[in-house]
Amino acid sequence: MKRMREGDRLNLEGIRFLLVDDNAHALKIMEQVVSGFGVRNIVKADSAGAAKEAINRGGIDVVLTDAQMPGETGYELTEWIRLEAPESERYLPVVIITGHTPESDVTKGRDLGANFTIAKPLVPRVLLQRLFWLSHEDRQFIQSDAYTGPDRRFKRLGAPYGIDGRRSGDLKAAVREASEPNPDQDQINPAMKPEKVVL
Repeated sequence: MKRMREGDRLNLEGIRFLLVDDNAHALKIMEQVVSGFGVRNIVKADSAGAAKEAINRGGIDVVLTDAQMPGETGYELTEWIRLEAPESERYLPVVIITGHTPESDVTKGRDLGANFTIAKPLVPRVLLQRLFWLSHEDRQFIQSDAYTGPDRRFKRLGAPYGIDGRRSGDLKAAVREASEPNPDQDQINPAMKPEKVVL
């Protein structure tokens, strides 16, 4: 995978973004951030239901969704995209944005097929790095009874520009109430990085 270097450009003008958040202020911040990247084609949704309608209409290229929304969460939206959305839309890159990031939630997002999880407050540099990574990503898309989403079996593909690397181990999947402080983005990144296995 090509590393982002100083001076590299990522043209997002023709990319159609779907931004999903029930909080109007947070949705506006997301819109301002991606607009600052040169994005001109933005669809906004204030619920998972509205996001599904937009996806069903087609033409979306990237989904940025808040994790914790009333009713249907960003995790449930991600699962719907991977398993129930129209066939042509199941491969959409999905980035989950969350203010509460226990290891179990980060792992949950990854295991539901999210490409990345980003911690709030949304930092433009972090989001841009993930978008650059998505533009150069060559992971296979896996569809099986146990998992649907980007292949999690490959590790050490290289970090985006400005990220020093990844931890060698994956975060453990612990299903429980949050009992630990939220990790920062450097701790979230390894959980979203797939692991290489010998088949």
